[in-house]
Formats: sequence, structure tokens, C-alpha cells
Amino acid sequence: MDLACRSSCCKVQRFTEDAGGHRIFTSQGEFKARAIIIATNAFARDLLPELEVFPGRGQVLVTEPIPDLKVRGSFHYNRGYTYFRNIDNRILLGGFRNLDTTAEQTTEPGLTDLVQTALENLLRETILPGVHTKIEYRWSGVMGFGRELQPIVKEVRPGVFCAVRCNGMGIAMGSLIGEHVADLVNI
Repeated sequence: MDLACRSSCCKVQRFTEDAGGHRIFTSQGEFKARAIIIATNAFARDLLPELEVFPGRGQVLVTEPIPDLKVRGSFHYNRGYTYFRNIDNRILLGGFRNLDTTAEQTTEPGLTDLVQTALENLLRETILPGVHTKIEYRWSGVMGFGRELQPIVKEVRPGVFCAVRCNGMGIAMGSLIGEHVADLVNI
């Protein structure tokens, strides 16, 4: 997380209850709030250790543009551990964290040869056999997982709410659980 916070990050270190609300202690100073929403997904346990949320690093690659790319839709493979889709005539391909679940259960960003090689092999042998294309981008991100697929959206203590554990589907359902937790805060 420190890589993303080199210059302007406001990392929350802890929070306490205060008369009429909460005090939030951060790397940039102290704040007061009536209510707090923890929506840091994989990093939720840093502030709420009682939550069942475990990190899982996802690695992705994106090809250069491919003329006349016929792939349409989103595709899931390998029991959902791997997925790909066409984005602007490029293949976005991610997954294979199941190849080394221990190493990938981390909050540290990074790419591994094991996962990146598996992604490239799937791209070249199955998705686009016989098509030569270069990989233009690679990155990783950390998601929040749990034994249950249902996200955790609730008040965990008075005035402290959470919207976490998206199980790799945060982009798909993030706005919906954001609305849900906002409705809870306004009760």
C-alpha cells in the first residue's frame, strides 16, 4: 500500500469513538466524523480485524491492439479463477491466482513469473492461437475474499459501517454495495 501512497496518501491508522462520533487518526492528521464507512476491501482487517476478509492478489495482462479482433463478451475459465474480455480491440486477461494460493494471499502488489507465464500460455495457445501479439501492459491488484461469496455490508459497531469482501467482483457490484451502505448510514 505504501507504493500507492508515496506523496499524497492519507492512510487511516486507527479510529476511536468520541462524543457524538469518531476520531480518525491518519498520516495527514486527525479528523472527526459522525459515522465511518470502511470500504477498503482486502485491507479492511487493518482497521476491523474481526471481519472475515482475506486478501487475494490478481494479476492481469493486456495486449496491444489487435486488428479485427473477433472476441466479444466476458469469458470465465478454470472455475472462474481466470477471465478475459475484449477492451478496445485488446485482450484483457487475468487470473491464475489458484496456481499458488499461499503466495497470492497477500496485500503486496507485484507480478510473478508463474502466473504471468500461465496467462501468456493461455493467451497464445487457447484464446488467440496462431495470432502474434505483444503484451502492452501488466499489473496486479489486491481484492478481498471470504469463505462466503456474499459481501459484508453492515454496521459493525455503532457508527462504524463496512462494505467489503467483494470476492473479485468489486467492479461489478461496487456501486450497488456503495448505495446499500450509504442507505444504512442514513438510517
